[in-house]
Amino acid sequence: MVAPAAAPAHAPAPAAGAIKIVVATDCGSTTTKAILIQEVDGVFRQTHRGEAPTTVEEPFADVTVGVTNAVTELEELSGRRLINPDGTILRRTSPTDPNGCDIYISTSSAGGGLQMMVAGVVRQMTAESAKRAALGAGAIVMDTIASNDKRRPHEQIQRIRELRPDMVLLSGGTDGGDTKKVTELAELIAPAKPRPRFGGEYSMPIIFAGNKDAAAGVQKVFQHGGFDLSVVDNLRPSLENENLGPARDRIHDVFLEHVMAHAPGYDKLMRWSNAPIMPTPGAVGDILQAIARGRNINAVGVDIGGATTDVFSVFGPHFNRTVSANLGMSYSISNVCAEAGMANILRWVHLAQMDERELRNRVKNKMIRPTTIPQSLEALIFEQAVAREALRLAYVQHREFATNLKGVQQQRTVGDTFAQKQGGSSIVDNMALDLLVASGGVLSHAPRMEQTAMMLVDAFEPEGFTELAKDSIFMMPHLGVLASVHGRAAMEVFERDCLIYLGTCIAPAGTAVWGKPVARYTIDGVDAGTAQGTLLGGEMKRFAMAGDKRARAEIVPEKGFDVGAGPGKAVTREIRGGTVGLILDGRGRPLVLPSTRDECRRSMDSWVKALDLYPG
Repeated sequence: MVAPAAAPAHAPAPAAGAIKIVVATDCGSTTTKAILIQEVDGVFRQTHRGEAPTTVEEPFADVTVGVTNAVTELEELSGRRLINPDGTILRRTSPTDPNGCDIYISTSSAGGGLQMMVAGVVRQMTAESAKRAALGAGAIVMDTIASNDKRRPHEQIQRIRELRPDMVLLSGGTDGGDTKKVTELAELIAPAKPRPRFGGEYSMPIIFAGNKDAAAGVQKVFQHGGFDLSVVDNLRPSLENENLGPARDRIHDVFLEHVMAHAPGYDKLMRWSNAPIMPTPGAVGDILQAIARGRNINAVGVDIGGATTDVFSVFGPHFNRTVSANLGMSYSISNVCAEAGMANILRWVHLAQMDERELRNRVKNKMIRPTTIPQSLEALIFEQAVAREALRLAYVQHREFATNLKGVQQQRTVGDTFAQKQGGSSIVDNMALDLLVASGGVLSHAPRMEQTAMMLVDAFEPEGFTELAKDSIFMMPHLGVLASVHGRAAMEVFERDCLIYLGTCIAPAGTAVWGKPVARYTIDGVDAGTAQGTLLGGEMKRFAMAGDKRARAEIVPEKGFDVGAGPGKAVTREIRGGTVGLILDGRGRPLVLPSTRDECRRSMDSWVKALDLYPG
């Protein structure tokens, strides 16, 4: 085996103070998106956007062709020359140069993005930590191998041989603990000889992030047979601690050195770039973490695509990402319908003439032509009903994955019995959620902002006070990598140009009885002045609050309902408006819709009218 060549070094980035003009691209599987960011009157703004087909496949087999085409569109729109005669990105020669940029940066998910296999001794502990590290770095986890995953050794070996991952992350054991099991796991992987996806004469990258005392034994196992082993700090140095940072950083390095270095044209792209190329999902996670920590809030982001749905969450110090690989709006739409059930999709449809038979026909038509977009109101309502279930199921999976560490012993007293969370409980708390961000075609390109807001509220069931927003043109990947070289520019563009604030949802948590009072409200500062009244069970209300308007909301929940201070306790706080405004949701949490089709349809019809989802 030939050792892998070192990845081409990226061009050095100038100091942040010297950066005034930025070109950023995101090389997706089908489309390469380019944006131009400029400092305007002392504030960074996204000024122009271009896109072109990604060219990683034949006949071009060179990703830089698509990048050049997308940046050429920026040239035409901005009137600023950004491409050299040889096709490379033009840099400015002085602060007054009317052409060129100061830095060029990029993310990529072309060619299927980063694909990994992870392995750990105990599936619910070290293997789960390895999966969290891989997902957080922006990878798709193809499979998780564990000593206790109920597969026999020959079945595990066969599975490893079938997979063609870009790299393998191996973990297991706490520092100072037993070394036998993790070494046996390495001895299972080595004879299987996993081959890299892109083929060629280079070694399979293995990252070992387990018991440091087992490192020497693991190195011995992988010293022959075409492996390139990296040893980093343990993911679980003790049962009570998880240390994902070193493994994630090494995954990014290996992504550049092995995966990108062998993908068509990426060697050139890396030389053009002023920062390491990041996997697209990893960059999205980075900007969401930066915003959450910069504003000291808890945030959830979702990106729903044609085949997969990614969910990101930041709650306190905990960041998690999940990929629901079978939940999407085109190629995976049949999976959504099969997993959710047609009855659950139909409950979001307010049209009396649409029944399960028509829904099934629409699903079949979408499977035949997966890339079509709705051409009628009925088709739009159908797709948005499916989207609610895809988002709901993806969020359920995310909450099940984003948990406290399993295997941790806890001291408990009698008083803790009903209050303390057990090891393995979800850290995702909808009452503590401050910001919910939507992206992906069905959400970002919905004809009306109200439709996007309603899909988010129905699927995620936010509790208490929650701001709703959407990524206008899926700019978060660009800003994620920009944050690594110029944090202020990334934050300013994120707040001013990336996010479109839809408004605020206030939803009392508790069991609602349709028609019975849920809460009393007084809102000072809506467009109509002051709104005052009683929110009933099963009722939704919307109050316009244009732009970045702020209002003062006083919510007095009924006994048994909670808006953040405890059951029955009033909350007064400032809320933010947006294109939709303020939504009051009296349907209760968890959300339970009427059981009969007629009652459910009438309720949905009332909510459609309350939020003006489909006017006319």
